Amino acid sequence: MLKSLLAAGTAAVLSVGAASAADLPRRAAPPPVFTPVPVFTWTGAYFGINAGYAFTESDTLRTVGIGALQANVNSGLRRQDVRLSQDGFTAGGQIGYNYQFTPGSGFVIGLEADAAYTDLNRRRAESIFLPAINPNQLTNTYRADLSFLGTVRGRIGYAFDRFLVYGTGGFAYGDVTQTVAFQTNAPVTYFGSRSRIETGYAYGGGVEYALPTDSFLNFFKSNAVTLKVEYLRYDLGSRNLLVASTGAPLSPGVGYFTRFRTEGSLVRAGLNFKFGTF
Repeated sequence: MLKSLLAAGTAAVLSVGAASAADLPRRAAPPPVFTPVPVFTWTGAYFGINAGYAFTESDTLRTVGIGALQANVNSGLRRQDVRLSQDGFTAGGQIGYNYQFTPGSGFVIGLEADAAYTDLNRRRAESIFLPAINPNQLTNTYRADLSFLGTVRGRIGYAFDRFLVYGTGGFAYGDVTQTVAFQTNAPVTYFGSRSRIETGYAYGGGVEYALPTDSFLNFFKSNAVTLKVEYLRYDLGSRNLLVASTGAPLSPGVGYFTRFRTEGSLVRAGLNFKFGTF
């Protein structure tokens, strides 16, 4: 009898404890960890390489004679207008810095400096024989060379997240060589040459796209790798080259003026490695 009462009491106590435990509130599960997706920004420094195609836009050299020698130009012994077209390969590098006002999409300003080799070395030689005017065989030789081009330019554009459209413009400089030689039979009777750094301006525009940070092109573990396509027009001005007499019987300073103009365009693609805090 006593055992039965003890068993019944124990069961009742356990039943009440279980019911009380069921009434206790459950422990809340920890909130999920939210990792925000980083917003891309173009702010930061960068460096890179570029390559493309270069071509001239003003290809005509114009020659005038000094004094009585203009008659040779009028008669065709020395040609007044000569086409000297230039085109070729270009390759170089650039460094710069961009600042984006609002991450994601927004305006971007920047500054870029670049230098590039330009395969714009062209030479033209022509023979002229007009016995009714001059019994001698004449040879006229022209050469123009832009061996490299450098620029320091501002950039302004608008970014659509990782896609950037921009315009650019600023200072340009290049190593320019220009030569003219007029021969009568074998000897050179008139010659002129100049080689110097010329300055001017450049402007253009392009588009640029930022690849993911883990791109296989990210050799330097930068914040981003960007690809760009760019058009750039340069103008280093025009110069008159004195093609002077090389000696007797004509005195030095007698000769011709040939006018060269150094301007053209670059169409190129580039690869940039961007570094910054974002």
